[in-house]
Amino acid sequence: MKLLLHTCCAPCTIYPLNVLREEGISVMGFFYRHNIHPYTECLKRQEALEHYSDYAEFKIIFQKDYDLEGFLRNVVFREAERCVSCYYERLKATALAAKKGKFDAFSSTLLYSKFQKHDRIKQTGEAVGKSVGIRFYYQDFREGWKNGIEESKKLNMYRQQYCGCIYSEKERYFSSYESLSKSPPGKA
Repeated sequence: MKLLLHTCCAPCTIYPLNVLREEGISVMGFFYRHNIHPYTECLKRQEALEHYSDYAEFKIIFQKDYDLEGFLRNVVFREAERCVSCYYERLKATALAAKKGKFDAFSSTLLYSKFQKHDRIKQTGEAVGKSVGIRFYYQDFREGWKNGIEESKKLNMYRQQYCGCIYSEKERYFSSYESLSKSPPGKA
């Protein structure tokens, strides 16, 4: 089988790529970038993925442009459900690229993360696959969470600290700084 794998970042690609290859699946990556903020973070993730793709002999299609405005228009006033919109946009772009490239199926490294809404990703992938006319390949990669982390550390890989969007960046850092600023003097 020839599969196009949406790759959100290098660390999350390690385990799924290894598993898929062990199963005899021919895998190519697709890096979607419109949701990653700020642009410098997007570039860090892309650079790490480029280095990993060379190391792992893994071909990747890197999305062109940087439509942050389009991403924001899709989620504004729906911030609580932003992940659903983001999953849809990333999986749809991957499915369209897979169909154009005559792949047999598409999937996502989002299925590796224990922090993502796994059932929602599966539902969205299946719905997108049906609408585009290409199969969504589902596999739960979460069992390899620690394996991927350990391997990415061994490879001295850039490891981001939040999912990617401006909202996840705020959730990651704002609460940390907010709690520090409320600490009594000398307790931070």
